[in-house]
Amino acid sequence: MSLDASPIEDANLIFENSSVRVVAIRDSPMIELVGIEVGPFQEGNEYSVKFWVARLLEKAGIARFPEGEMLDLAKLLRIQWTERIQSVGQVSSLPETFYPKLRYLLAELKASSRSSMDKMREYEKVSLLSQDIITCRLKKIISLASASDRLDQVLRNLTTEERKLYDDLRRIISEWKARIV
Repeated sequence: MSLDASPIEDANLIFENSSVRVVAIRDSPMIELVGIEVGPFQEGNEYSVKFWVARLLEKAGIARFPEGEMLDLAKLLRIQWTERIQSVGQVSSLPETFYPKLRYLLAELKASSRSSMDKMREYEKVSLLSQDIITCRLKKIISLASASDRLDQVLRNLTTEERKLYDDLRRIISEWKARIV
């Protein structure tokens, strides 16, 4: 059985086109990007732009993400702590953009780790934390999918990617149970 990658690709596409906040770190005139115009930007002001535009502005040194807009090590530590203290039947709520932001953070740290030992250590920490969070949530999703009763309030806390996995597992487990008995 192969998992359909489309929910993950769909989540990435939605995230790439979602609005995020950026803070201009220098003045810049209006810029035309692939048929859209952004700016002008004034240093110190906050703007709302599509995520893919924000990345381009960041790389060009025009803007940065404000504190709290993206995932970081501290946020991941809080998420991991929450996941570990909850019982198997509880799933904490994550933002719908959790996994795309996590992939972005890992990609950025991996790229910067090539030139900085500090970034390499941070990348390793974030990578380990990510795997732990995913493993904790995966165990909970498997347990929920195996249960005979559905807990809609718990299922609401799953991200789009997790809900697709849950639905696939639930279907496979139900088919397996029907064949066994």
